[in-house]
Amino acid sequence: MIGIVMAGGKGTRMKLDEEKLLLQYKKPIILHVLDSLKNSNCFSKILVVTSCNSPKTKNLVEKNNFKTFDSPGIGYVEDLNLVLQNINESVFVVSGDLPLLDEEITQKITNSFDPEKTWTSILVTNKFLTSLGLHSDYSINFENNTCHYTGISLINSEKISSLENVVETFVIIDDKRIAFNLNSKQDYDLLGAT
Repeated sequence: MIGIVMAGGKGTRMKLDEEKLLLQYKKPIILHVLDSLKNSNCFSKILVVTSCNSPKTKNLVEKNNFKTFDSPGIGYVEDLNLVLQNINESVFVVSGDLPLLDEEITQKITNSFDPEKTWTSILVTNKFLTSLGLHSDYSINFENNTCHYTGISLINSEKISSLENVVETFVIIDDKRIAFNLNSKQDYDLLGAT
């Protein structure tokens, strides 16, 4: 399995002068995610998707001996689609803005991979998210619950020729380590209080 970290976004919702994934939580946020994947020992390769929006992030990632993949930085889905066209095996995709991610939850999610399913997105319930003081603008209804994407997906890329008409399945895992992604200044302030 290959670990892919999405790190090419503009972080516009944060309204920052610096790159969001370089924000500090003991160390830069992106390094928490990369170390979690590396220390999980689940991946044959870890690839960080960067773009012209994240040159300093790319530099930091490469200095820490992780491989990067240059994307156009158009958007999450477009950049991910481009990467998946170049991969022909199972993939663990994660956003680079999950500062509480650790190797244990990474292993748990990776071990749940079902190669019969093309795309499995990991969700948290709205009830759990709001209990943490967090908010997300993107919700879906699953199993009579309002849920939110965590930015983590398990993908069998051998079954995908493009991201159009992909059948998506869902798994709910209410866990702080994957619920806490940085989308706003308030999220970052909350992180400092944890």
